[in-house]
Amino acid sequence: MKLGTIGYLAVLAVAGTIAVSVASSREPAPATPNTTSKPAATAPGESKPDNLRQLLDTFRSDLNTSKVRTLNQVMKMTPEEAAKFWPIYQRYETELNSVLDRRAALIKQFVELTNEDKLTNDNAATLSTEWLQVAQDRLNLWKKYNKEVGAAVSPIRAAQFLQVEHQISLLVDINIASVMPAVNGPAK
Repeated sequence: MKLGTIGYLAVLAVAGTIAVSVASSREPAPATPNTTSKPAATAPGESKPDNLRQLLDTFRSDLNTSKVRTLNQVMKMTPEEAAKFWPIYQRYETELNSVLDRRAALIKQFVELTNEDKLTNDNAATLSTEWLQVAQDRLNLWKKYNKEVGAAVSPIRAAQFLQVEHQISLLVDINIASVMPAVNGPAK
């Protein structure tokens, strides 16, 4: 992968931290220029942090566009390979988004509990168990789709797909982790 592509993905990953920042903030997110669409209006009674879904959807759309471009650059598929690969990739993205929705909900819940100083041993244990399950579910998706791409296209193409997915997920995960509040110990 070219450094330019990684740099572009890093910028997109930084945008993903906005979602965590919004979830952890009682203040509205700073406005950013958007030349492709108007920002959605906040419904009466809806707080700005509740717009997290819209932020995540926008981020995912931008990230997916970048992933498709990167996969095309890295994999350099023939038309025949592309015809087999892209339907598999679309199913993968649908399943991945379901897993990432669960992760976003866990992040939001953790941040809210932390901000309200309501993180207890019980809910910390529950959040940890659910977080590990989300991580395992993402790993299981990688295994499933690595096997499927390998069988439909080739093991080399499957390895390329897996490598790109892993690199992009690392960028996003590092950026999310960089803005997550620390788990504090019990109050004394």
